[in-house]
Amino acid sequence: MCEMFGVTSHGKLELNELLLEFFSHGIEHPNGWGMAFFYGNAVSLEKQPEASHKSKYLKQRLQFKVEADKMFAHIRLATRGDQSYENTHPFVMRDNSDRIWTLVHNGTIFDCDLLSPFVHCQQGQTDSERILAYIVSRMNKEMEKKKELSGQERFGVVDEILCEITRENKVNLLLFDGELMYVHTNYKNSLYRCRKKDAVIISTKPLDCHVWEPVPMNILIAYQDGEQVYKGTNHKNEFFETEEKMRLLFLDFANL
Repeated sequence: MCEMFGVTSHGKLELNELLLEFFSHGIEHPNGWGMAFFYGNAVSLEKQPEASHKSKYLKQRLQFKVEADKMFAHIRLATRGDQSYENTHPFVMRDNSDRIWTLVHNGTIFDCDLLSPFVHCQQGQTDSERILAYIVSRMNKEMEKKKELSGQERFGVVDEILCEITRENKVNLLLFDGELMYVHTNYKNSLYRCRKKDAVIISTKPLDCHVWEPVPMNILIAYQDGEQVYKGTNHKNEFFETEEKMRLLFLDFANL
């Protein structure tokens, strides 16, 4: 299982301690690490297809103060796709309105025909990249009807997509569109949130002694500058650990 980290805040936070703890988990998730820092509709992306605890670049990076009001981090345990830069999270795509979308994902898509058309146009091999490609494609289709989508309209599209693709699939993700941070989990005890002053921190596992609570299951939430602004449909498509193990065993057998 991969691990994700996200921050949405009204003001900048110093993140070194949290990131040091988060990236120390790379021992169990050795197939790549990445960070994305957001500045309006611009993204600064840093990632490597190697274990975070072995990265000389990351070690030096975290020796200096890291401050941000909006950012993602990810460490990868590969289930689909080889260990390469193209398969390392976060993934970034631009829609037809020039809006930049950034995604990190913890989970596996076992069966979803909606994502299949994007296999031949993606840069890597991950189902995570296909999720983002599908989201951007749907946004582009909506913009054929209406040139510019409001935040609420964008949220509505993503909410509809999550209801579609979560059936029998494990979909824990963080998504940022330049304004809104979308948070979703359908796998019990695999995503937590913590409020710190004007910020909300999201992580696969609690990272310090502060109070962390599970992110609500099976429902999309959107934050803007540290405040929850939208809450979506309860799709009830919970994914179970036994189901994941059986499906991964089946995939391993099929690939022999």
